[in-house]
Amino acid sequence: MKRIAATLGLSALLSLAALPAAAECYADYKAKRDDPLRLHYGVIALPDPACASREAAAEAIAARIRVEGWTLLSVVSVFGEAGLDDEKRRESAGDYFLRY
Repeated sequence: MKRIAATLGLSALLSLAALPAAAECYADYKAKRDDPLRLHYGVIALPDPACASREAAAEAIAARIRVEGWTLLSVVSVFGEAGLDDEKRRESAGDYFLRY
C-alpha cells in the first residue's frame, strides 16, 4: 500500500514538473534575420529566472528565437503583466506578440 502511495505521489510531482513555467515577466525586443534582411519587433513571455536582468532576458530571448533563424538585436524593455495591456505594443508586435 505504501508503495502505491509513493508511486502516485511521484507521478503527481512529475506531472507538475511537465507543466510550462508561468511567465513572471515579459519583454519586448528587436530581432533580425539575414539573407534577405528581415526585421521584427516582438513581445515574449519569460520565465522567472530571465526576469533578473536585461542580460538574463536577452539570453532567454536569443535562445528561443534562434530556433527559427532570428538573431536578437536588443531587449527594449522588461515589464510585468500590466504592460501587456499596451495596445500600441500589441499592434507593433503583430504576429510576434507572444509568438515565442
